[in-house]
Amino acid sequence: MVPFNRPFLTGKEFRYIAEAHAKGQLAGNGSFTKQCQDWLEQRTGCRQSLLTHSCTGALEMAAILADIRPGDEVIMPSYSFVSTANAFVLRGGIPVFVDIRPDTLNLDETRIEAAITPRTRAIVPVHYGGVACEMDAIMAIAESHRLPVIEDAAHGIMASYQGRPLGAIGHLGTLSFHETKNIMSGQGGALLINDPTLTERAEIIREKGTDRSRFFRGQVDKYSWVDIGSSYLPGELTAAFLWAQMEQADAITARRLALWECYHAAFDHLERTGRARRPIIPAGCGHNAHLYYLLLRDRDDRTAFIAAMKEAGVRCVFHYVPLHTAPYGRQVGRAHGELPVTCNLADRLVRLPLWLGLEEHQQRAIDTLLHIIGRT
Repeated sequence: MVPFNRPFLTGKEFRYIAEAHAKGQLAGNGSFTKQCQDWLEQRTGCRQSLLTHSCTGALEMAAILADIRPGDEVIMPSYSFVSTANAFVLRGGIPVFVDIRPDTLNLDETRIEAAITPRTRAIVPVHYGGVACEMDAIMAIAESHRLPVIEDAAHGIMASYQGRPLGAIGHLGTLSFHETKNIMSGQGGALLINDPTLTERAEIIREKGTDRSRFFRGQVDKYSWVDIGSSYLPGELTAAFLWAQMEQADAITARRLALWECYHAAFDHLERTGRARRPIIPAGCGHNAHLYYLLLRDRDDRTAFIAAMKEAGVRCVFHYVPLHTAPYGRQVGRAHGELPVTCNLADRLVRLPLWLGLEEHQQRAIDTLLHIIGRT
């Protein structure tokens, strides 16, 4: 069986975990946490980075920093993971789901302004598959309405828009290091802070609402409870594992891009004959090969395809169920219009295996796929 995903090891993860243990600081905020945060700041140019236990945690911190309160509206795509909405619902916010673009499956920037109301408090673009949203347009809309932009860049590590790293363009950005991501630590995430007015409060929120970080820097003589917060800091073992991956980030990205390009070339004929549509990467978007998908004819076609590939020994999966169609999404959010593009593409999208080590299995996956689609 060719699995859909298999976590990659650089070879140094367990050595660094042993080093963290030998240093005797396992609870977090040790030397590996600092190295990871320094790396993120250098690679993205963000004002400050804070490792978190997950991208979900980073989004929850962003919702607090944006001061989301009951009844506030937050504009986002429906085609996203549940954490994008949950982070704001936990603060009493109302997700306002806007349709996506047919080319990138990203938030359609041309539909944002019409969805803004007096209750709108933030815009949350999601960079699907590591392909950037149209951030210049989104930032211009946000500036004209004095709204913060929170980038959900869970897929976006090592990807860029017009040369700018994803997550470091909006006021806040969030990253994921889940085991399915390009650079991973099992679970894990980061909050990227680009608005300097938010840095001090972000540290407090991550440290359970205390000014503990200021205490360790010698800025206060004792630390105390000064704000709301929670335990968003990851353990040092997680940071040690992540550091081994960050050291190899460029090589990992290059190998993933080669796998992506191999798929893309192999399926050119399918697109030209109308049997499937390949991903589209707009000019100015430096993608990171986080995932590869095809858009098939309809939901029934996709269901049959996934079953046939599994029978042939290749695991493929569909992706998100649109949040505005989910039971809780209908209860706590609202859709701005019918979202026809979201509904259509969500039913047709199928993701193919893409992981380091797939190189020796990729031709089998390609041949199997072409054979199965050729039968239909």
